[in-house]
Amino acid sequence: MPATQSDTRLRILDAAQQIMAHKGFAAVGINEVLTEAGVPKGSFYHYFGSKDAFGEALLNTYFAEQTTAMDRIFAEPDLTPAERLLNYLHHWQESQSADGCQGKCLAVKLGAEVSDLSEPMRLALKDGTTAVIDRLERILHNGSQDGSLTTTRDTRATAQALYTMWLGASVMAKIHREPTPFDNTMETTRQLLHL
Repeated sequence: MPATQSDTRLRILDAAQQIMAHKGFAAVGINEVLTEAGVPKGSFYHYFGSKDAFGEALLNTYFAEQTTAMDRIFAEPDLTPAERLLNYLHHWQESQSADGCQGKCLAVKLGAEVSDLSEPMRLALKDGTTAVIDRLERILHNGSQDGSLTTTRDTRATAQALYTMWLGASVMAKIHREPTPFDNTMETTRQLLHL
């Protein structure tokens, strides 16, 4: 069965995500992505109107995958909200510690790079990170309600602080090529939430 246009577009985005997680956005040429995806050169503009539109689609797809994974972890049965949150943070630590702490987080890799270069990509990052924070806020609220965790600030501010800490830990682990920043951030998270 021949691949559909949607399948081909997803193959391009998947290949780009793998390459750009290591190289960044500006350092990667469209032909490199198309070659990795097994898509003929010259067909890029059939799937994306511009490199900015491609970057926006890449980030939207990435955050859709991330929030789907969060939703799955946060829906695990027979666990308290605090246990679900810790499972998510352990998942984050494991995925970002892979490959010598090179990580695969496009928010970390592309956030500073593209925010000043492309308004559509900056907005995709803003929307994606907001969606993550929204989910963190809900799990914190649920944990506060059932008593499995405690926050001293409102849950929105705590969710924003947690996400900022974990993004920072991902950057520091990448710089130092070792996972200690995650261990420190996990300990701070436990203290912050009285876990």
